[in-house]
Amino acid sequence: MDDVAVIYHNKLGIAFRWKNNLPNADSARIQVVFKGMGFYLLPEEIQHFSGNIKAAKYYNCGNCSSEKSCRNILLRSPLEKMDFVVSAIELEQISDLIEGTLFKLNLEDYVNGCGRN
Repeated sequence: MDDVAVIYHNKLGIAFRWKNNLPNADSARIQVVFKGMGFYLLPEEIQHFSGNIKAAKYYNCGNCSSEKSCRNILLRSPLEKMDFVVSAIELEQISDLIEGTLFKLNLEDYVNGCGRN
């Protein structure tokens, strides 16, 4: 963990920045890892993914008795040609990871930007 600066994590995944002393590390990008996959995203791509998550939350199985654990929700990934099939439980965990990451990034921008005296 010496090579990364953790931004946010939960039981599903983690979001972090690679430290600048690493070759090919882009300080503008955030590594988001969950469900065995890693995405190297710009903050605006994370924001776009947040919108995809909010859109996927409108999906409802109606009369399905296993709607929370059943993997039946199509979630558009931050990559144009890749989507996920997730359960409502997984969707909530992904949402927490992404929203927590955005909160920390916005807080960091405020503290280091307009919030400085």
